[in-house]
Amino acid sequence: MLSKKLLKAINDQVNFEFYSSYTYLAMAAFAESLDLSGFANFFRVQAEEELFHAMKFYDYIFQKDGMVKLEQISEPSTDYKDIVDVFQKGYEHEQLVTSRIYKIADIASDEREHATMSLLNWFIDEQVEEENTFNSLLKKVKRCENNPAALYMLDDELAARVFTPPANA
Repeated sequence: MLSKKLLKAINDQVNFEFYSSYTYLAMAAFAESLDLSGFANFFRVQAEEELFHAMKFYDYIFQKDGMVKLEQISEPSTDYKDIVDVFQKGYEHEQLVTSRIYKIADIASDEREHATMSLLNWFIDEQVEEENTFNSLLKKVKRCENNPAALYMLDDELAARVFTPPANA
């Protein structure tokens, strides 16, 4: 059974993962408004991945005999200057997610809650991948900023992205 403090932190993360999904849908809508459907696809897939993360935490709470408390999801930002700004904000968002996961890991470690630490190790590894993806794409879109042909080539590349739940999840 989880302590009240740890249960609250994980519940908060469930809700934040749903907010993250909503945030990426807003980014997809912005990309779509620029006729960048491949970028929109990237963010739609990202939104789907965040839902997967939310449900991974959700299921874990019940596995540990807790109760999920869903809260109202805040409206995501829709104020973007351009596609570079979207990726900059996406990268910053992933860094925020990482810091939140670390805080939960600190609580689990302090409480010697080994099962939760095992779960969080998966998320910590996932966040390394998430931050790297956004950082890499941010660098690419910056290089494409004054080159529409390169931007559309990257758009085509991102159109191929699909979500496949990880086998190790």
